[in-house]
This record gives sequence, C-alpha cells and structure tokens, in this order.
Amino acid sequence: MKSIVRWGATLGLIGSTLLSTLFVGNLRALALTQEEIVQKLRPIPVFIVANPQSGELLVGRVNNQQGGNAANAQNNVSVARIFVSQQDAEAFLNKLRTERPELGRNMQVIPRSLGELYQRAQENKNQSERLVFDVVPVQQQVDSALALLRQSGQQDKNFEGVPLFIARGGPDKGYITMQVPEMGEQQIIPVFFSKEDAQNMLNQFKQQNPQQASNADIQVVNLEGVIQTLLSKNDPWLNQLMLVPPPEARQFLRSLQQSSPQNQNRPANRGNNAPARNNNQSAPANRQQNR
Repeated sequence: MKSIVRWGATLGLIGSTLLSTLFVGNLRALALTQEEIVQKLRPIPVFIVANPQSGELLVGRVNNQQGGNAANAQNNVSVARIFVSQQDAEAFLNKLRTERPELGRNMQVIPRSLGELYQRAQENKNQSERLVFDVVPVQQQVDSALALLRQSGQQDKNFEGVPLFIARGGPDKGYITMQVPEMGEQQIIPVFFSKEDAQNMLNQFKQQNPQQASNADIQVVNLEGVIQTLLSKNDPWLNQLMLVPPPEARQFLRSLQQSSPQNQNRPANRGNNAPARNNNQSAPANRQQNR
C-alpha cells in the first residue's frame, strides 16, 4: 500500500498546470513489458472482498470441465470481483451478509493496488486452477461513457469493461497533456476513471486555449483495451499515459496519507505552474472492447 499512499499528493496537482497537446511524429518504440504495465496500474487503489485474517478472497468458481473428464480440470476458473468504488464494494458485502451470513460475516472490504492484482492474475494464468479478476466499474461512469459515445454518433447500448476518459484538443485532436513536478519536464497524458475529471481538464484547456475550444472533446476507451494496447502497440506516447483514479479513490488515498506516521509533519505539495510545451498530435482512437 505504500506506493499508492505516496501517489495521493501527486494527484492533487492536476488542474494546477498549463496544458498542451501531444505530438510524437513517426517515432517508434517497443511495446510495454508486463512489469511496466504493473507499474502503471500500481498507483490505482481498488477494493476486494476477502477474509482479513487469512487473506482468502471471496471467489465464484466456474467449472468448465467437459464430460466429467478430469483431464480438463485446468479449465476450472475462480473469479474474484475487483471494485473501482469502495462504496460499491461495501454494498456488495452488505448484500452478501444479508443473503449468506455464514459467508459474509468473515469478510471485509480490503483496499489493494490494481497493479498488484494484475500481476497476481498474470502469474496465475497458467495454473490448473486459474484465478481471474472481474473489475466492476462504477455504473454512473458507464452511463457517462455511453452518453459520450452516442454524442459522437455511435449507438452502443452496452459498454463492456471499465470506462476511461481522455481529454483531447487542438487542430488535430491530440491528447491533452500536463506536467507533474515529480516527473520533471516529461509531458504526461492523464487517463481518467471519472468523466467529471476529464471534463474539468477539458474546461481548463478551453480557458487557456479559447481558439481551440470548438475542437476539444473527450474520448472514451476501456481499461481492458488500454492494457492490451500497451502490450501490443509500438507507439512511444503510450509510455506517457498516466491512469488517474476517481475522486472517491483519491479521497481514500488522502485519508491513508494523513494517517501515515511519516506524513504527519510533511508540508503539503504545491502545484507547478510552469507552462508545458505546445505540441499537436492526431491521436488515433484506441477504443477496444474486451471480448
């Protein structure tokens, strides 16, 4: 949990810097490794239901054996839910305690790093008893994603996976970037779990660049598609993606940071008002559905 506690202060900097759009030309780079994916996911707090004493996850078991053949036992899968929202996790646990009290009374909602759970799933994927994590999105964000897709002319009735939101602007609708002091002068592309956060960034960009306001919007992607893109595409700008958890999770991080002994006397971080370089990129849409 230390890594996501330290992230709390950095997230407070969003909205305090001047923004630009990203251009990378025709440069190429290698796709990210699994370890690099883990590092990108590590700062994101998520919530699981587990036994706090034993650490045992609450799982549902899916038996895919065909014809009772024990040789197919490797097809057995255990599915554990990961909640983006702590409130959703608590509501699920409360329902479990009502419907199955013998099981629910030993369970609690426990925070974990998304990167650590992703790493565990990757390490487990070739085991005879596979553990699969089902990430449960916030319904409000799913509704927001569908509304944005319909505004862009798509008639999607369902949204698969966990929606993410990226602000775009400039003549070529490049991804809007910002600087974080801890990362020096590197331009980062915030990818938000909350449509409201993306909208706030878009509004700030329009205020700073009124001549480009009419060509600014929010792109909808999903978490599963982003991970697959990071693993498969050879585009250097993907290294600059930074996942930003929703406000509820950031509040959780702040509470952890405030309760952390080493942070009791640490002064609050302040934003960096240095302007970012103005670059433009025509960024291709990477909307991929998890199948």
